[in-house]
Amino acid sequence: MNIKKELETKVGITNGIYINNIDIDPLAIKAIMINEVVPSDPLQDFYGTPDADYLKTTIPLLQGAGTEVTSIQDILQMGIYITNAVKTPKTEYAIDKSSIENSLPYLEAELSLFPNIKVIMLMGDVAKKSFNMITKKLTKKNVIPAISTYKLRNSEIYYGDIRVMPSYIMTGGNILIEKSKVTMATEDIAAMLEIIK
Repeated sequence: MNIKKELETKVGITNGIYINNIDIDPLAIKAIMINEVVPSDPLQDFYGTPDADYLKTTIPLLQGAGTEVTSIQDILQMGIYITNAVKTPKTEYAIDKSSIENSLPYLEAELSLFPNIKVIMLMGDVAKKSFNMITKKLTKKNVIPAISTYKLRNSEIYYGDIRVMPSYIMTGGNILIEKSKVTMATEDIAAMLEIIK
């Protein structure tokens, strides 16, 4: 299945929305990692060039968690799909609520494509906020409590049968600066890998 074609069929085509243009078997995916926002250059996204900026931080996190991945294809073969909550590049330092809301129909449709999901990792506050906005429509409450990620990390949070794991952003230069967040994100990814074995 081609993700982009599937989402454009379900939600429609919107200018400025970046959707992963990849072919994958949705039945093989057991975990989804939701990053915060697409980069301004699509070639730097997870499914862009082999040396894309987003992979320069993501691959080392997965390797630190005990995998031997060296490419996005290796990650997909492990049953892990990576996407972005906000499908439009940010224009300012912070991501405004309208960008999140405009991307929600695509993210919601994207999550529905994978029937065998065991874990959804929310990599950063924007991913947490987006996921809560989607699930609140059904549950009438936030699945992820509005408290600090470090306080939630060891909680077992479920949305139906799916384990939901809040963690830290996995892309961008800031992750390289904050070593404690790298350590915690790596530990969270290792926990996810145990669940999907």
